[in-house]
Formats: sequence, C-alpha cells, structure tokens
Amino acid sequence: MPDNAAPPHPPASAAGAAVGNGPPLAGAAPEGAASAAQATAARRGRSLPEQAGLLVVLVALIVFFWAKSPYFATEGNIINVLTAIAVTGIIAVPGTMLVIAGQVDLSVGSGAALCGVVMASVAQSQPIWVGVVAALAVGILFGLFNGIVVTVFGVGALIATLGMLSVLRGITQIVANGGTITLVNFSALGTGRPFLNIPVPVLLLIGVIVIAILVMRYTVFGRSVYATGSNPVAARLVGIRGNRAIVTGFVASGLACALSGLVLDSQLSAASPQAATGLELTVVTAIVLGGASLAGGRGTIQGTLVGLLIIGVLNDGLTLLNVNSFYQEVASGALLIAAVAFDQLRLRLAGRAIRRQARPRAASPARPGAQP
Repeated sequence: MPDNAAPPHPPASAAGAAVGNGPPLAGAAPEGAASAAQATAARRGRSLPEQAGLLVVLVALIVFFWAKSPYFATEGNIINVLTAIAVTGIIAVPGTMLVIAGQVDLSVGSGAALCGVVMASVAQSQPIWVGVVAALAVGILFGLFNGIVVTVFGVGALIATLGMLSVLRGITQIVANGGTITLVNFSALGTGRPFLNIPVPVLLLIGVIVIAILVMRYTVFGRSVYATGSNPVAARLVGIRGNRAIVTGFVASGLACALSGLVLDSQLSAASPQAATGLELTVVTAIVLGGASLAGGRGTIQGTLVGLLIIGVLNDGLTLLNVNSFYQEVASGALLIAAVAFDQLRLRLAGRAIRRQARPRAASPARPGAQP
C-alpha cells in the first residue's frame, strides 16, 4: 500500500450497514453516516406507501362491513373490536421488537396461559396482589430463559420458542391439574371502564404502544434492535450489544404475556390451561401484516397496530355476518400465508432495487470541444 494511501475503515462501513434501518448512531464515520442517512430515507420512503396500503385495506374492510351490517359501526361494537385485539396487541408490541431484531417468540400463547394459571393458583390461598406478582415474575423468568437459550447457547429462536411452547403448556396443565381454576373479585382489570367508557385492556394496549414507540424511536435500545436485525455482524463491529437487546426483547415479551394472562383471567373470572391456544399465530400474522420483516431489521409498532385492527375488523365483521367459525379459521390462516408471502415478495423487490442501485453507472461520453 502506498504511504499516502488511506487505510481501510471496516468499522465505519459497518456502522453504515448496521444502522441502515434505524436512526444513525453517534460516532459513526462520515461515509457510514451518509449511507445510513440514505438507507433511512429509503426506508421512510418505503414505509409510507406500505402503511398507506394497509390503511386502505382497513378502510375498505370497515366500509364493506358497515354496509353489510347495521350493527358494525355502533359504539358498543367498536369497543368490542378494540377489546378483542387488546390481549393480542399487548403481546404483539414486544413481539414486533423481537421480529425487528431478527427473532421470533412462538411461546407467547402458552406463556400467557401459564401466567394466568399461576396467578389463579396463588390467589386461592394468598391475596390477589401476591398472585399478580407471581404471574409477572413467571413471565419475566421464562422470557429471560428464552433469551439466554437463544443468545448464550445459540439455539435458533424458532426452535427454542417452539420447544418452550410445549414445555410451558405442559407446566400449565400440571399446575392447574388439567382443570379450570375459578377467580373472584378480579374483574376490574378485564371489564372495568374507568375513563371515557374505555375498557381497561384497551387503555393498557394504548399505554404499551405509546411507550414502545417512544423507546424504538428515541432510545439507544431501539436503535440497537434495528441494527441487530439489519446486520448483526456489522452491529457487533461498531460496539452494539445485540445479545443484550435480544434478551431484553424476550424479557419484555414474557412480561407482556403475563399482563395478557392477567387480563384473560379477569375477563373470564377463571384461569384455564387451554387459554390463549393459537395466540402466537395471530401475533405473528399481525406483526408481518403490519410490515415487519421476518428477516429482521424492518418494521414499526404503528404498522403492527394497523395489522391488529385489520384482523380485529375482519373477525368481528365475519361474526356479524354469521359466517361459520370454521370459515373464520380458514380466513385467519389464509391471512397469515398471504402476509408472509407478501413479506418475501417485498424482500425480493428490495434486493433487486439494491442490486440495481449498486451497479456502476457507465461513464458519459465527453462532449465535442470540451476541455480535458
């Protein structure tokens, strides 16, 4: 290498790659920051049409069911839709963070059931607040366990959480002894309406969404999540602790499962070991439908909210139209397949666009008479 040649700077390039899907990190080299800014601008340019398309689908569903059923647009039915998506939404918010980080948690349904059963079991002999604390502790513990298995032992999140799905469901059956545990004096969390006639689960969902948006947009943790999902190797080169962000995401997911399990207990005044069965599929559908990529590095909490509303409106509208529940299951499964297929199509189109932009442009011929 000639003496006057500048040495290469892999970390700077890595900085640009690592933060390409999130706000640029401080301390990145100028060229890394420039590429990060271009990538961020491109992401914003893509997210607007995607979210606009989702909103068009949501509005179209609302208009269709409104025209088909006179009960759809009533205040009571709107509250029912929001309440129905609250349990799923509370779990889908940290689930979105995990998907952005390139991970996935399939144990959320079993985790919610376990936390609910633990709370009800403890509340049989202890004050209710002790059962609530026990449920929250159990959620944090199995979320931490998932994070350690994925980051320390290197087990893929899909396999680790799929195994935990069965483990937690089995533990739930053992704790409940295969039966339903009844609860008394615990209905306020699930059915109370303390503010503007809005149910507590909806208020909890709104609070979780607002906190998550602020965290993902304005904190180092949020930028680390995007960086880890975009390019974990590059993120590690610039000093981002991706494993810490992943473990934190799993702990948040476990805590959300506990909160959802408590809401289910309160709504049903009982805890069942069969509760929340299949909830993980609805969560993944909402996240992917909202624009998050299963490959990581891409997605927003706002998009997941729109995906939740689409699922809630679709299920509610089909119920009002007296569509058989079996066909509703078919519609839910088809929606999941369509969301994942659309995600893969977006990845292919994005890859082609990047390769097209990366091609060197042919030098334009010199004009006659131009000065050298």
